[in-house]
Amino acid sequence: MLKIAIFKTAKKVRQTVTLNSKIITMPESKPRRKLAAILAADVVGFSKMMGENEDRTLRNLKACRTLTDESIKGNHGRVFGSAGDSIIAEFGSPVDAIVAAVEFQTNLQDRNNEVDPGDQMHFRVGLNMGDVIIEGDNLYGDGVNVAARLEPLAEPGGILISGKFHDEVRRKLKLVFESKGAQEMKNIDQPIDTFKVMLGQEAGTDTNSPDPQSINIPSAQVTEKLEVQNEKPRLIVLPFSNLNNVEDNDFLVDGIVEDIITEFSRLNSIEIISRNTAFAFKGKEIDNTKIASEYSIDFIATGSIRSSGSRIRISVELTDPASGNSIWSERYDRTMDDVFEVQDEIVRKVVVALVGKLETASLERAKRKPTDNLSSYEYLLRGRDFHHKFSKEGVLSAIEMLDKSIEADPNNAQAYAWKACSLGQGLGGGYFDGDDEANFQKLQTSIQKAQEIDENDLECNRILCEINKLFEDFEKSEYYGKKAYEINPNDPRVVCAYGELKVLTGRADEGTELLIKAYELDPVGQGKSNGDKRLGDVMLGAYVKGDYEQCLEYDKKIGKKQPIAWAAKIASLSALKQKNDKEAELSKFETAYPDILLSEEIDKLHFQDGTVKQTMKDLIV
Repeated sequence: MLKIAIFKTAKKVRQTVTLNSKIITMPESKPRRKLAAILAADVVGFSKMMGENEDRTLRNLKACRTLTDESIKGNHGRVFGSAGDSIIAEFGSPVDAIVAAVEFQTNLQDRNNEVDPGDQMHFRVGLNMGDVIIEGDNLYGDGVNVAARLEPLAEPGGILISGKFHDEVRRKLKLVFESKGAQEMKNIDQPIDTFKVMLGQEAGTDTNSPDPQSINIPSAQVTEKLEVQNEKPRLIVLPFSNLNNVEDNDFLVDGIVEDIITEFSRLNSIEIISRNTAFAFKGKEIDNTKIASEYSIDFIATGSIRSSGSRIRISVELTDPASGNSIWSERYDRTMDDVFEVQDEIVRKVVVALVGKLETASLERAKRKPTDNLSSYEYLLRGRDFHHKFSKEGVLSAIEMLDKSIEADPNNAQAYAWKACSLGQGLGGGYFDGDDEANFQKLQTSIQKAQEIDENDLECNRILCEINKLFEDFEKSEYYGKKAYEINPNDPRVVCAYGELKVLTGRADEGTELLIKAYELDPVGQGKSNGDKRLGDVMLGAYVKGDYEQCLEYDKKIGKKQPIAWAAKIASLSALKQKNDKEAELSKFETAYPDILLSEEIDKLHFQDGTVKQTMKDLIV
């Protein structure tokens, strides 16, 4: 008798075979896995058609399969399963998968309009994005299973996609989606969120179905529950190469790129990934396709900088990661005196390439140029570079450099604002040996001076929003937070500060949306010590607005939770009456933070309505 047993150890799985009372250890074989977009399709009423007329049905199926297979192959897909009328195909990109599905459903509808009713065939399509196991030419796993379960739930001639798939494509395509809610599926543990792809007149078009060629554009028109929302093309500016190969020159290269990112973030017609996330790729081997997929990027800007004395050469290229094609490139040979004008020109030309128009009101450099004094500008760049190190040494060096920037130009508003920001980082991190009250007074003096010089300075308004929120002057915090957001709606620090304020002042629905936007713009977060702060902010917002399931969903994405994120999760579990899970999380928290009391962390939150804080404390007990 042959018995097979699986023995699990902490690190691996070992398979043994018991044969005639002898245990034989089998060679270990670790299955290969990958992430794939899966398309599942079949013909509505195929069995009935076969029963009525086999020859006619097979002839029509062959004609239809020509259309489906051409679209799948033409959009970089591969059919790996086909039995009777069914199709199972894989794609490396969810965008390719949905484009193929829309394309062949459009072509099949055109065919149906031209043939006799008895020759018409209607396909249903399910699309999912998930982890699959590779075995030869076949794929297995939940990634495939969910797609197969979605397909029979789709309408004839329609397409139904999973929530995970929807998250990947909704920002990239000119398509309309309608939420169909969470669906229970056979042999799938959790209900799956589903979305119907609205085709033809359902999507508000004048034609029977959308032009498949039109959905490959970066600006999106996506709706959930039939609410149309215009999405924006998303850009990331990766760190430029320092062609001088001198480490001491990195602050100049990085500072110029950071300023370019700031200029882009002022524009309303695009979304720009934050400096923190972009610079996480510095010094690493870069795969544009992987970056685009992971962060939903539509366009990537790269470049290099070489400096010699007062001369500087900046080379820039804008690429489409989907095709790998270069959209625009330019080289600038200028003096350092022209660096601001070069930054503006780069922004203008990239925006023209992306959206075909300029937002000239957002590009009035005369009102924002930090200083005419290049020494002051150089010290400002050095100070910002140290500030971004998120360490005691970095803060102290940043303040030293920013003081020199102010000494070189006492009217450099940004130097005062960044000094205030660095003092705030030092106070928060406990980096100062002296009197905290004296350092806080320096912070206030610096921010007031920045405001006197330029009341429209972004950093000034952002920091004033944070300070007034700390002292629970919500009216002033609202004034400065809103002003900072109007100046720059794409800076994740600004978006997060304003979103947190809304959550704390009884507008958690609006605030959570802003916090999600801040996370999407800055998925890496601010510094390693902050872990997954952006996701933690979203979890708190979701808890406060009463969407406990959303809080738990975002918890699945987080790495290291800060105490407040943990409090939001535990309170959400308690509100959902999941007592065992709550107790398990409390135990995990005590292990991770043995010296911290959750109730004391909640006390640090500055809610306008004190009952919100008390309710949260009651739920974690």
